[in-house]
Amino acid sequence: MASQKPLVFVTGNANKSKEVKEILSAGGHPIQIESQNLDIPEIQGTTIEVAIAKCKRAAELVGGPCITEDTALCYVALNGLPGPYIKHFMTEIGHEGLNALLVGFPTKAAEAVCTFAYSAGPGSEPIIFEGRTEGTIVPSRGPKVFGWDAIFEPTATGLTYAEMPSDQKNKISHRGKALEKLRTYLQSLP
Repeated sequence: MASQKPLVFVTGNANKSKEVKEILSAGGHPIQIESQNLDIPEIQGTTIEVAIAKCKRAAELVGGPCITEDTALCYVALNGLPGPYIKHFMTEIGHEGLNALLVGFPTKAAEAVCTFAYSAGPGSEPIIFEGRTEGTIVPSRGPKVFGWDAIFEPTATGLTYAEMPSDQKNKISHRGKALEKLRTYLQSLP
């Protein structure tokens, strides 16, 4: 990537930063990033609207190329909610509360969605890279150290994200899928 400034991943989440660095630095042609914690207000809207607004503001603050990420957990029974508001739901009601939201519904199906936005710098329109993984909401299993990983079981795995070794999770996760698209794009730049 031809650039004077390093690519900055704007996040305050140490677990996300570690996972993104792990995925982007793997394989041939590793992409190096540095993380920066900036206080950027999130608008309400779809994951794509949130990601674009966040990335535009981040590029202004960083003064160069950057990526931002927005994650959603979409319950089929709740027509896509909590969606991009999952962080707030997780903070307020935790794993048990997220499970309780589905009591009485015939399906526990959910989709994990990750939306990365890349900006070449201030004034550049962000480019979107999205990854999706279907699964089921289950009672908490595994370490409770990374958001809602302990209650999301990707389809046909028998394990929650929290129970998986990171290399297994990164191959099938919504974040891993979005980052593969981002990596391909970044490696295509002159």
